[in-house]
Amino acid sequence: MPINILMPALSPTMEKGNLAKWLKKEGDAVKSGDIIAEIETDKATMEVEAVDDGTIAKILVPEGTQDVAVNDVIAVLAGEGEDVKAAAAGGGGAKPAAAAKAEAPTSEAKPAAASAQAAAPTAAPAQAKATAAATTAAPAAASQPAAMNGSGQSRVFSSPLARRLAKDAGIDVARIEGTGPHGRVVARDVEAARSGKGLKAAPAAPGTAAAAPVLAAGPSEQQVRAMFAEGSYEVVPHDNMRKIIAQRLTQSKQTIPHFYLTVDCDIGKLTAAREEINAAAPKDKDGKPAYKLSVNDFVIKALALALQRVPDANVTWTDGAMLKHKASDVGVAVAIPGGLITPVVRNAHSKPVSVISAEMKDFAARARARKLKPEEYQGGTTAVSNLGMYGIKEFSGVINPPHATILAVGVGEERAVVRDGKIEVATIMSATLSCDHRAVDGALGAEFLAAFKRLIENPVMMVV
Repeated sequence: MPINILMPALSPTMEKGNLAKWLKKEGDAVKSGDIIAEIETDKATMEVEAVDDGTIAKILVPEGTQDVAVNDVIAVLAGEGEDVKAAAAGGGGAKPAAAAKAEAPTSEAKPAAASAQAAAPTAAPAQAKATAAATTAAPAAASQPAAMNGSGQSRVFSSPLARRLAKDAGIDVARIEGTGPHGRVVARDVEAARSGKGLKAAPAAPGTAAAAPVLAAGPSEQQVRAMFAEGSYEVVPHDNMRKIIAQRLTQSKQTIPHFYLTVDCDIGKLTAAREEINAAAPKDKDGKPAYKLSVNDFVIKALALALQRVPDANVTWTDGAMLKHKASDVGVAVAIPGGLITPVVRNAHSKPVSVISAEMKDFAARARARKLKPEEYQGGTTAVSNLGMYGIKEFSGVINPPHATILAVGVGEERAVVRDGKIEVATIMSATLSCDHRAVDGALGAEFLAAFKRLIENPVMMVV
């Protein structure tokens, strides 16, 4: 029986990918574990391994194809001893169960890629519905078809794919305005809801005040384009990375209550220690030093140790419980063409600064080549974003879930400071901590940032 090769889910959040390259062609024999293709996700280029022995009977998705949905059949493998021509003719026709379920019973529940493309022409109607929902007192039943289930509760009509996407995004499907047949909630409605469009106000519990109004939807693409003369701009379609960044950061600002704490750090001792350590680094036969530490390497170490000293800040918020982490896994924002990625330095609190420095150089190089593995950029408990190399004095970062904090670091520069009543010159670096107020309160955030300041101003404490 022919074996369908499916588009793999290379990360928990992956919904589609680009089939960049086939490394095997039709008629090639493969063994389990052989690399047969390269898949581009929003963050990296990953290799796909064969899971069975056999022969590539038919390639259904040619290389270079974009937005291939997870679980779509991309090729057919003939098992050992099986007729290749028969396998090519008979394979690929049956949809995998997950895909078939997502597409039934109507055709509107298409893969996320198709729904994202379909969202553009329906943006204006969706916006109109959101506006109408916010300005009228029509009951929910008028805008959302529902039926009564056995327990007497209202049941919302929605496609299986829409329900799954809504669950992953943490959105109650009952609050989403449906644009499918008879008001059915489909995948494109969930995509719109992620950016704050097409959401209905949450119903108020009996005896409570009315829920807060839904945020007004932004202007549609057509409305924005109408503000500019035709031909005065170039249309650059969003790639997968930019779409995911937009979705995640919009979701972060809408669902995470941010607050910000800023402190100035005197890094005079740190810069002196860094210069001394780098000067003493052993060199190879070509005169290349074994390491060259940056200020950011010390920032990562200091932040990781601060989490150990203030463990109540080393947490992740969930609706059911607080996850209190034992290790300090620090994400570090790395700019790459078209966006950014946040590789995670695991157990940063227990690693020497030289090891952290080597890891970050490796991460940065592979990030720019989009060769990071999902487990290398997912998770973590906090993050660092450093724009000091661009001369930025101070800024605030947007929290990247599941983190509860992110530290934004500015440039270290000479400033006038007052010490013992005298004006002196010191090397000062401003650092701003963004906190998720659900998990980290003001006093706790201040304690955490104070611990970081003590460490970064006294680098010798990092080795104690």
